[in-house]
Amino acid sequence: MANIPLPEILRPKTLKDFVGQENLVGKEGVIRKLLINQSSNLYFPSLILWGPPGSGKTTLARIIANTLKREFFEFSAVNTKVKDIESLINDKKQLKLTNSPIIFLDEIHRFNKAQQDKLLPHVEHGDIILIGATTENPSFEVIGPLLSRTRVLILEQLSERDLLKILGRALKHLKKKLNKESERFLLEASNGDARVMLNVLEIAASLVKTPTIKIPDLETALQRRQYTFDKRGEDFYNVISAFIKSMRASDVDAALYYLARMVEAGQDPLYIARRMVVFASEDVASPTALVVANAVFQACNTIGYPECQENLAAGVVYLSTAKKDRSAYNAYMEALRDVRQFGNLPVPLKIRNPVTKLMKEVGYGEGYEAYDKKSYLPEKLQGKKYYN
Repeated sequence: MANIPLPEILRPKTLKDFVGQENLVGKEGVIRKLLINQSSNLYFPSLILWGPPGSGKTTLARIIANTLKREFFEFSAVNTKVKDIESLINDKKQLKLTNSPIIFLDEIHRFNKAQQDKLLPHVEHGDIILIGATTENPSFEVIGPLLSRTRVLILEQLSERDLLKILGRALKHLKKKLNKESERFLLEASNGDARVMLNVLEIAASLVKTPTIKIPDLETALQRRQYTFDKRGEDFYNVISAFIKSMRASDVDAALYYLARMVEAGQDPLYIARRMVVFASEDVASPTALVVANAVFQACNTIGYPECQENLAAGVVYLSTAKKDRSAYNAYMEALRDVRQFGNLPVPLKIRNPVTKLMKEVGYGEGYEAYDKKSYLPEKLQGKKYYN
């Protein structure tokens, strides 16, 4: 087994050994229930597994095939032609198999619309159970007709607890140890990707003769200087604070520097983009800023690293150089303070909706005129100005 990579050696064969994705494989998980029910109704749907790298998509597909005792054929959309899949399907039809084989298509988003169209009849007629895997949003990357014939299941990035469980199995297999600092370093460098963690660990283990693997060994295995910071520690909050305050001060160079710090550290691009969306509403005068920030968020969600760092940079430059204005944010915060201080003040009768005859009779909507410039605030707050 010397030439088999560690991730493959440790790959679980059953749901019992699978780590993470409790929403899918736990006691109430949809995959577990589908597998249990399949024994009685013989039905199992085609699936699209959507999740980040190293979250268990391929492993789940293999476990499903193994549990169902179906023939399993694995393809990657990067180097597969549709005719390769169709040829296999036709061969199986000639054998008149009673059970449809499972076709696993990794990176299904790499197939173009025409290629995906050719899979439709095979999925629709039940010739195959298709399990597609993708790191990209299926809403954008998988054609509607195929989506309607499959069930999309979302896999989450593995938690630290999940990674620690997998790490424990790996260290036992390698007969190696990690001290707490090295463990923390490896978990942060892995960024929720079990495959990355295991590959780095395996290389580091092969470089050292001692039982304990240390941070320099992991850095050597990574083959790049590590800029990872503790995502719960002070440095993390310092960097994100510096990032926001640099944009607020229109210091575009500083904002780009702190952006680069976070990107190089492997920070989730969606986290950064979310902060930019909030900033666009809080601090920028033009409503176009929110459109730009949302576009950056969607681009990051669709594309992912490494390309989406360019979208982040373009958004940061726009937000940093845009005219700043916090009047809308400040006005809302003042209104919120009044809500918390005075509670649910009565809405003026004239702007209540008279949906019944009785409501009309007691004065709901009476005196209301469209585009009336009078104050619509509750009586206690008449004359109050939040936004100037």
